[in-house]
Amino acid sequence: MTSALNSTSEGQTLILTISNPAFKNALSPEIYAAGIEALNAAETNPEIRSIIITGEGSTFCAGGNLQRLLANRAQARGVQAQSIDGLHSWIDSIHTYPKPVIAAVEGAAAGAGFSLALACDFCVAADNAVFVMSYSTVGLSPDGGGSWALARALPRQLANQLMMCGDRISAQRLHDLGLVNQVCSSGSALREALLLAARLNARPANALGSIKELVNGAASSSLSQHLNDERDHFVQNLHHANGGEGIQAFLEKRAPNYR
Repeated sequence: MTSALNSTSEGQTLILTISNPAFKNALSPEIYAAGIEALNAAETNPEIRSIIITGEGSTFCAGGNLQRLLANRAQARGVQAQSIDGLHSWIDSIHTYPKPVIAAVEGAAAGAGFSLALACDFCVAADNAVFVMSYSTVGLSPDGGGSWALARALPRQLANQLMMCGDRISAQRLHDLGLVNQVCSSGSALREALLLAARLNARPANALGSIKELVNGAASSSLSQHLNDERDHFVQNLHHANGGEGIQAFLEKRAPNYR
């Protein structure tokens, strides 16, 4: 059975399901390409207001396929570099995608699977979910932006422990550290992610896009530059139709009807 990224929709939410059950939903170049294509199509579709990324069955994603990686050792180095570039293009497209992206994690999120979950704007994880940067266990170093995300979100010593020692970390501990938004019962991650998506879908898409862009840019901006960016986004959103609707609805004590 080949690997695939299956697309379904529920209301205004697009669900992307990693499907490679023979290898515990390991990633592949085909999945990277399908992920980028799905995001590009959804970006221009006004009926889609959020994305959920999940895995088929009881595993989120086992990361890289070790058999494929072993075979790539017999190829030119550029073969593996090209594969990683595909993964990184998908990660970057998630990071810059203007609509909310939610990871719904059941079971293991290992290696690039952990990196993929970290790339999303929100993470809903089952209480049996286990996250592990397993690269050093097989003599490798991280990809998929995992080291970038962990180094910015965690103390240096803990980030080193997770990546150098390959220690597993539970969904509850990541929740306590602020990297998981919600821990839920086993088997309910997708359902809870859809409830979160529904909350986000009810809010103005233009404002959420501005917030994502501001949050993503904050770490690399000076305060002066960030204040200018906040000003520009605020003015843009005030003069958007949703700005007028939101203010008027609040004053009239009614639910807003955002476009």
